Amino acid sequence: MKITLIHGQNHHGSTYHICGKIADLLNGEVEEFFLPAALSVGCNGCYNCLNQGRESCPHANQVEPIFRSMLAADIIIIGSPTYVLQMSGHLKNFFDHLFTAWLSHRPEEVMFLKQAIVVSTAAGFGMNNVTKSLAQQMFYLGVPQTYRLPLRVAATSWADVKNKDKIDKKIAKLLLKVKRNKKVKVGFKHKFMFMIMRLMQNKNDWALLDRQYWQEKGWLDKTRPY
Repeated sequence: MKITLIHGQNHHGSTYHICGKIADLLNGEVEEFFLPAALSVGCNGCYNCLNQGRESCPHANQVEPIFRSMLAADIIIIGSPTYVLQMSGHLKNFFDHLFTAWLSHRPEEVMFLKQAIVVSTAAGFGMNNVTKSLAQQMFYLGVPQTYRLPLRVAATSWADVKNKDKIDKKIAKLLLKVKRNKKVKVGFKHKFMFMIMRLMQNKNDWALLDRQYWQEKGWLDKTRPY
């Protein structure tokens, strides 16, 4: 089993420790990335990825190793502390770079085979917002099954967290679902969204690389990526 683990921060706080524990318990081959260490520059909206391909992004040398790891993984784990009720800006920046891999542009077939786990912690509240946003990113990248783990830790450091036993129980319960669901199925929402995007691509005269991609895949006919 291959696991891609993406941390939305460089420091080793509660979210870092919880994501690490999940990866350890899955007992797979883990490739780990920290943001912003692995991606130090922001998307500048140049549209090179849209008009010329992701490899033309001026930051491709930093973005592509992370995304290639996601494509090769069986399970993707993404964690972010709650920053002003949302994911960290560095993690949002990473997803900004990936918009052309969304269902509405040039989704990758292998993403329809994966499971994802998204984790967020907060001393107080906001972690539900973060995991919801992260799960939404996974959905539009084509991942059919994403598990959300929002956790209130009531502390600003992992050493001060008092409810570790309760957190361990939640992790164990989540991992049971992951291990039982080895063969994920693409659900109605993804199929419906794909149908809508297919109709749009048939009339697409503004992002020609997108339409060409769909034509080459055969998705404008009867072929499907799931």
